Amino acid sequence: MKKDPEMTDIVPIKRALISVSDKNGLVELGQALAAMGVEILSTGGSAKALSDGGVSVCEVADYTDFPEMMDGRVKTLHPKIHGGFLALRDNPNHVAAMEKHDIGNIDLVIVNLYPFEATVASGADFDTCVENIDIGGPAMLRSAAKNHAFVTVITDPSDYAAIIAEMQEKGGTSHASRKALSALAYGRTAAYDSAIASWYAGQNGDMHPERITAAGTKVQACRYGENPHQNAAFYAGSEDRPGIASAVQHQGKALSYNNLNDTDAAFELVSEFDPEVPTVAIVKHANPCGVAVGDSLFEAYNKALKCDPVSAFGGIVALNGTLDAETATAIVKVFTEVIIAPFVSDEAKDIIAAKKNLRLLTTGALADPLQAAQMVKTVAGGLLVQDRDIGQVSEANLQVVTKRVPSDEEMADLLFAFSTAKHVKSNAIVYVRGGMTVGIGAGQMNRRDSSRIAAIRAGEAAEMAGETESLAKGSVVASDAFFPFADGLIAAAEAGATAVIQPGGSMRDDEVIEAADKAGLAMVFTGMRHFRH
Repeated sequence: MKKDPEMTDIVPIKRALISVSDKNGLVELGQALAAMGVEILSTGGSAKALSDGGVSVCEVADYTDFPEMMDGRVKTLHPKIHGGFLALRDNPNHVAAMEKHDIGNIDLVIVNLYPFEATVASGADFDTCVENIDIGGPAMLRSAAKNHAFVTVITDPSDYAAIIAEMQEKGGTSHASRKALSALAYGRTAAYDSAIASWYAGQNGDMHPERITAAGTKVQACRYGENPHQNAAFYAGSEDRPGIASAVQHQGKALSYNNLNDTDAAFELVSEFDPEVPTVAIVKHANPCGVAVGDSLFEAYNKALKCDPVSAFGGIVALNGTLDAETATAIVKVFTEVIIAPFVSDEAKDIIAAKKNLRLLTTGALADPLQAAQMVKTVAGGLLVQDRDIGQVSEANLQVVTKRVPSDEEMADLLFAFSTAKHVKSNAIVYVRGGMTVGIGAGQMNRRDSSRIAAIRAGEAAEMAGETESLAKGSVVASDAFFPFADGLIAAAEAGATAVIQPGGSMRDDEVIEAADKAGLAMVFTGMRHFRH
């Protein structure tokens, strides 16, 4: 078996093929190559751009002596091109074949692909999207990458400068560079094919095709994962969705794995609510510890903080409007890891700048809670794939099942509580009073314990606020799934709740309804649950 060349093996560049859709840096690249005596082959728009920039170019059709045809669909799929990429230059049979068929070496391949993903994102029709599926480009990249022992392949303009610098310094490219670039090329073609396959499946209405693929572009390497002994990195996917992957970070150190996970949870939660109503969510370990609405973000923040100020320490704050100076001043009084909002005022930026380690992110918009997408979770040996939970309920969807009907104020709080419970790890119980969470019980193995924990939080919050009565008194309570027994509901009634919202559907619904009536509670069924694991 032939050994890979040593890491120090330099391959000189005498001939390059350039065919790019992204023209950034193209002319400067061509000029640098020409200055080193590199012959440049090119096609179409790339050839024109280079020529217009004063770079001498040989059209591929002239090089192959075979015309470009079929509206450009066939131009580089030719033995003189792929033979120049694939030939093993230390194999006598390959060298003989090249000589016999007048095939010259092509040492450098610079190709980026037709903008298929951008075309789909633009909302183009089916035929336009199909025409933006590149065929020759991926074939050239794969050919060149396979033969990285002798060929250098570049897929991204961001790599131009480093390769030009190496050529100028060493007279060619090193094996280490070629091997690294080949990995990037295969990554790019894999991601490209993934995007095409996913799009085609969607066009066919097949949400769960026989084979699925996923692709991402690395945004950053994380210092570590959930724990210091775990490696981690953050990748942006193809979904066009405002949030953590597209946010602009204005200050602070890099976000950790846990920061990213928690910030995403916070922003998705706050995006659930009406953007016209100022809303703030404080999240810790991917669970909300306070959510509230108010007449202003300042009021909403203070109400959210009141729910569980202990857990809010070191938490994530998400807002659904423009972060203003008054709200920023309040937030920086509490140790906070991350603030994320659609926008931020200049005055608020200046206030936050005094806390150098506090990360500030803006997204430019809220995430659409009704935007459908597929969610993927890994399990041993496989993947679990499901739709994003875009389920929402309105007052019209609710069924009153008790003798007492909720008041208008209770109904508003019930809907707010159920929307919040959607973003709490199951088993989830959420107490709400006056547009603010007053107690949250998350992730317990039974619903009764979640209810009790939420009530304890409400009592502690009252003590910290100097109030003599638990904040759960006069509240409403939401459960993400049905009460399998009456005990969880009874715990809520004992805590002071006056109304309950839950999906219903338990074998013991009659028992639970009877307990609610006995306690004087109003209760509504949604017919929809929101498990979150």
